[in-house]
Amino acid sequence: MLAYHKTIWLNNVVFLLWVVIILQVEIVCAANDAEILLKFKQSLMNTDALSNWETSSVQPCTNNTRNWVGVICNRGSLFGLQLENMNLKGTIDIDTLAQLSTLRTISFMNNSLEGPLPAINKLGRLRSVFFSYNNFSGEIHDDAFEHMAVLKKVHLANNSFTGNVPKSLASLPMLLEVTLENNQFYGHVPNFKSSELKVFNISNNYFDGQVPPFLAHMNTSTYLGNPGLCGSPLPACKPSIHKNSLSMVLIIVITIALLLFMTGVFIVLTKYRGTNTGKQITARDVEMLPHEKAKLKQGGNDLYPNNQARALERPTSYKKSDNGKLCFLRNDRQKFEMQDLLKASAEVLGSGSFGSSYKAAIIGGPTFVVKRFRQMNNVGKEEFQELIKKLGRLRHPNLLPLVAFFHKRDEKLIISDFVENGSLASHLHGKRTPDQPGLRWSTRLKIIKGVARGLAYLYRELPELSLPHGHLKSSNVLLDDKFEPLLSDYAFTPLINKEHGKFPANYLKHGKGGNDELATWVDSVIKEEWSSEMFDMEMRASRSCKGEMLKLLKIGMWCCEWNEEKRWSLRDAVEKIEELKEMDNDDLADFPSGRSYSGRSYSSESSYSRIASITTEEVV
Repeated sequence: MLAYHKTIWLNNVVFLLWVVIILQVEIVCAANDAEILLKFKQSLMNTDALSNWETSSVQPCTNNTRNWVGVICNRGSLFGLQLENMNLKGTIDIDTLAQLSTLRTISFMNNSLEGPLPAINKLGRLRSVFFSYNNFSGEIHDDAFEHMAVLKKVHLANNSFTGNVPKSLASLPMLLEVTLENNQFYGHVPNFKSSELKVFNISNNYFDGQVPPFLAHMNTSTYLGNPGLCGSPLPACKPSIHKNSLSMVLIIVITIALLLFMTGVFIVLTKYRGTNTGKQITARDVEMLPHEKAKLKQGGNDLYPNNQARALERPTSYKKSDNGKLCFLRNDRQKFEMQDLLKASAEVLGSGSFGSSYKAAIIGGPTFVVKRFRQMNNVGKEEFQELIKKLGRLRHPNLLPLVAFFHKRDEKLIISDFVENGSLASHLHGKRTPDQPGLRWSTRLKIIKGVARGLAYLYRELPELSLPHGHLKSSNVLLDDKFEPLLSDYAFTPLINKEHGKFPANYLKHGKGGNDELATWVDSVIKEEWSSEMFDMEMRASRSCKGEMLKLLKIGMWCCEWNEEKRWSLRDAVEKIEELKEMDNDDLADFPSGRSYSGRSYSSESSYSRIASITTEEVV
């Protein structure tokens, strides 16, 4: 009997020791995760959005609850990073992230990160990678995805990657999603090993050859913008009869022609040198002397600086003709010449969907923003001028006015006012100071109403365009000194080459994907009356306007209603937004209830739902 009790006592002691050890390991891991994240934060720039990542007693995760912004938690462990739309800059310190042993998904979508693709194969247990809408560039090594057997989702769209698709990516056995559109990839489309590939997009690149039979069932839009591609679902490939022999004949003919041409040039130069010994070179002999060309490059910073990776060379000359002059759209702005613009001190503001933007300060004059377009060489001069002049005639207090434009075959510039107060994005995500606190509800409501009025005006004045609002996002909403919003980059979509368009109609009409977690969650939030969880923490103190904030949330939900018959029109939304007040009133009960909302909206297609689906499907 004594031996039996002794055995029970020993078992209890062992069990308690085991519990203590496990708890200590979890605490140490949590502490290590915090230290690793803080170290990773130091490797980035413009990290104001990560302000609550700081040394404190609060760990990144408490069970399934996240305490730090942008982290995804599972059972007390750090499962993923969702650092999207934060305007982060710099490069990703992959070696630091590799120290997070439980990390399974990372998303840095819609930031300003740059450099080559990070060595993500150091994170061999990753299941999803979302790097779309950044400034990554360069070729991707063939072994970039080696030893990543469980990787399922790879999103690299809207960057500047070049080269062939890495073989290691095509050989991954469990791939579900691959998006590579709007890059500069080239070569043949590889045969992907995974038989479970559901989402695939390589549009707007430079691929050529035949579409692999395994991928022939994909939608045609998957391959648009690759002129060299052929085969189902695209038009059939043309037969290449006698291709090799014809190529050889062509090479021989070109070689003979070059030899004859060089011989002729040599004879002419020999005779010319004998008859023009001692003759001086004059302006009639050459278009421009070398030292005169050098003078054009002198003076302040060039409008297109050489030290910018994405900046192109500026035009070599501008003749005094209609083709070489700026065309002004407004009479209430100071006039200047193209040479004044080229001599202006310039600062690169960024690169967006349509091209690069520069802040140009005219010497002794005002400051403007110059947008240099790309991917629009197929747009004719008349089409370009017709649209820009039409936009120049628009007059609305919530539209950034166009000041002037310039058009040549290889140069297309649009000039607008520079707004000193910055964009809505900078005020929402920028650093907080006593001089620049967070935006109050009253200010945000003013901005929302201004944006709505500007949208209504655009859709009324430009009914022939399918997307008058263009690429509407917080960084394209500028704020004047009175925080009145000014929409920018509007109505430019017709200027983009059709094969480089970034606004597919099927996405706008039907959405993309099929997950409804986010929309369902938002609807449940409204129904269960804990909607304060939905709002920016900087506004939560404004209890006197919580009802109005809730109304705005409901307006957004009705605008995202999946059922087109129930979805509000722009006119309905603007009318309801105009009714919103800075302070609550008692008419909330009369406002359309979220309970009749179907629970399915376009917002459910966000990257959050894609990442959320991983946490529920693959966490075990």
